[in-house]
Amino acid sequence: MPAKDLYHETVKTALIKDGWTVNDDLPLKIGKRDLVIDLQAEKLLTAQRENQKLAIEVKSFISPSPVSDFERALGQYLLYEQLLKRQYPDHTLYLAIRETVYVNFFQEEIAQVILESHPLNLLIFDEIQEEILQWKP
Repeated sequence: MPAKDLYHETVKTALIKDGWTVNDDLPLKIGKRDLVIDLQAEKLLTAQRENQKLAIEVKSFISPSPVSDFERALGQYLLYEQLLKRQYPDHTLYLAIRETVYVNFFQEEIAQVILESHPLNLLIFDEIQEEILQWKP
């Protein structure tokens, strides 16, 4: 089993506070390979009377190079997105990042250029308050 990200429990707590039912790990299998998305969450949308299902990959961005962290997160996101479409088409993939990462790196031109052609669903959280601040889009 892969090691949990530094903010795994923080994001889990934030989702629960926001009314989501959360489970650890969403397994993906392709050929001989087994992969795991960090969290899965589900919420009943009362107005529509249907469930919204999420798959959430948590990334800390704590290495000395945010560009390297972004390269890895982007590659993982694109891989998981395609596998998720095949195996769990009712789930929407989100990349969970801290607000400081969103403000200090995702607003830079290097990230914006990539996000224009490869938009990501982002869950932006406050690691101190353990709360979800934004969903993008």
